[in-house]
Amino acid sequence: MTIVLRAEGVAVHGAEGRLVAPISLTLKAGRPFTILGETGSGKSLLLQALTGTLPAGLRATGSVTLAGRTLDPAQPHQFRPLWGRMVGILPQEPWRALDPLMSAEAQVAEGHALVAGLSRAEARAAARRDLSALGLDGAGGRRPDQLSGGMAQRVAFAAARAGGARIMIADEPSKGLDAARRDDIIALLMRELQGDAALLTITHDLELARSMGGDLAVMLQGRVIEQGPAARVLAAPQQDYTRRLIAADPAAWPQGRPRLAQGDVVLSAQGLGITRGGRELFRDLDLAVAAGEILGVTGPSGCGKSTLGDVLLGLVRPDRGSVMRPGAISGLRYQKLFQDPPSAFAPRATLGQSLDDLIRRHGLSAPRIPVLMERLRLRSSLLSRHPDEVSGGELQRVALLRVLLLDPVFLFADEPSSRLDLITQAEVMELLVQVARDSGMALLVVSHDAELIRKTADRVLSLEQGQDAALAVSDRGMSG
Repeated sequence: MTIVLRAEGVAVHGAEGRLVAPISLTLKAGRPFTILGETGSGKSLLLQALTGTLPAGLRATGSVTLAGRTLDPAQPHQFRPLWGRMVGILPQEPWRALDPLMSAEAQVAEGHALVAGLSRAEARAAARRDLSALGLDGAGGRRPDQLSGGMAQRVAFAAARAGGARIMIADEPSKGLDAARRDDIIALLMRELQGDAALLTITHDLELARSMGGDLAVMLQGRVIEQGPAARVLAAPQQDYTRRLIAADPAAWPQGRPRLAQGDVVLSAQGLGITRGGRELFRDLDLAVAAGEILGVTGPSGCGKSTLGDVLLGLVRPDRGSVMRPGAISGLRYQKLFQDPPSAFAPRATLGQSLDDLIRRHGLSAPRIPVLMERLRLRSSLLSRHPDEVSGGELQRVALLRVLLLDPVFLFADEPSSRLDLITQAEVMELLVQVARDSGMALLVVSHDAELIRKTADRVLSLEQGQDAALAVSDRGMSG
């Protein structure tokens, strides 16, 4: 097979020392290469070093050879002429790649026109075909803020591949997607391998790594600890960490008995209904959530799961029906954990500043921060960084920390683990369940992972498309 990319001794260094140990890998045409590991393991930093996109304050060493041209990762400007033409990058956070003021179709068409050289009409037609192939018919006129997280991810994918780059590098391409959409993304990524193209995927999604096949490298704490054909590594892992990663899949979690709601009702709704884009998402919905109860919401991407949570919080007005809360409880204690944490943080403030602002604004207890950071496996050094200088999983855990400081009575957790590796996901979900049980916090968890919801929730609210927007409630889940 033709070697398209060769990395030799690529390492990443920061003010606190070496973050990624020297790593060598070879990317071959027609054969996928996947890097699997937990959040904060250095996967995304390695990707950024390979593409010349490291944040300020970090530097790379080693060498990268692309199609016979050797580049110095310490000189990131050398990589810029290759972006979109030789290398297409699908970033971890779609909102960082999409212009907030441009429609989905315009953003994809821009790549076809400016990079691939198509005429304006040809670029528009190509963009519509790309979006249709990704199940986004009718979404071409929407801005990023009008798309669900899964839809934004697919638009970003279409934009990244529009220039016809020979190498596609995808950073967590399946996060926030239901199983069907994940399979669609896998199929599209594999289609990129036709001819002399190459594919490098960074992920914590075990199923994606298994489905991609090809070669696999497992990263932990900035080092590659295991590498080889994906089928062999996943079937007979040699390292204890790899075995733990496989065992942390929600399918392997124990199934317990659901806990019956016994606390006071903290939120209820009657006759809720809402329509978006001419499509009814749900109607005639009645529900009541009690203190300490965990209610799970499942359904395919774009079916209205996030919209339902926003309606319950009063962030979106329903077309029909009403939401009631006890008048004695402050509205501040009804909180949301956002699906895409970059949208919840000021980009120019450090994470420490964001937490300090919250402490001062609401008179909270600052000593709780290090306690929660330890429980969430967050390093104190992260507080000096900006949101775009940490991994998506680390930022999601900081977002969870910030919400827990407010002692919510009701928390709408919108895909709270979609950015987390399997081990960290299990730990974070265990923490959320424990907080709900111990503090009496009602928890509404939205997830595309039906198995995670089944193992976590006391009751499951299933929102399905193509069934007259009906919602079915079933009692399933595990005990606390």
